[in-house]
Amino acid sequence: MKKIKISWIIIVILIIIIAIFVYKFTAGSVTPSDDGRQAVILTKDERNMILLEMRTWLQSTQGVLKAAINNDLEEVATVARVSGMAAEALTPGSLFRKIPLPMKKLGFGTRSKFDEIAVMAENKVDNKKIIKFLSDTMTNCIACHASYRLVEEKSK
Repeated sequence: MKKIKISWIIIVILIIIIAIFVYKFTAGSVTPSDDGRQAVILTKDERNMILLEMRTWLQSTQGVLKAAINNDLEEVATVARVSGMAAEALTPGSLFRKIPLPMKKLGFGTRSKFDEIAVMAENKVDNKKIIKFLSDTMTNCIACHASYRLVEEKSK
């Protein structure tokens, strides 16, 4: 009987610990911002990493447009892959835990869409369809920028 009671106590403690981790994973490190968006609190290096990622997405967008206009589908695929899911492997876990779940979904969605663009180009899909898909992809960028701002945490 005592063993069963101890087992239940251990199970409850583990459930609480898992719930805390799930909450931290989904909530992120955010606070309301004075401009109506969520402020994501990051270290200087983490903030710089995300800003670099966004610049890379912008460069990939321009590269895809230029290559599509020039009917260079091989270049479209190459440029799109730079911003695809493979680049997510470079994201440190500490940063990943600070980003709220809706922002993570936008980021993963954007990366997946760049991979889709690469596949479209490899399958010789019409340039106009690729450009339209890229335009639709940019709604993720707009949604993220409308909802979040990156704030450097204050020094202690």
